[in-house]
Amino acid sequence: MKMTELKPGEKAVITAVNAQGEIAQRLVDMGLVKGTTFKVLRKAPLGDPIEIQMRGFLLALRLKEAECVGVERSGG
Repeated sequence: MKMTELKPGEKAVITAVNAQGEIAQRLVDMGLVKGTTFKVLRKAPLGDPIEIQMRGFLLALRLKEAECVGVERSGG
């Protein structure tokens, strides 16, 4: 599933980053790599951007970027 399909309060693990070029490098630079766990904190009223919490910091992603991140829901 894609990161954009998660609802606020849900936790997940990144399974893939399906982007190329500049966007892929940018996502990796921000720490969005396979195996990273995160929690969706909130989404803007129109869904863009999405705010997540991971590795002790908050990150806001545009929908275009979040669409590229494959995730799997986690229970804990």
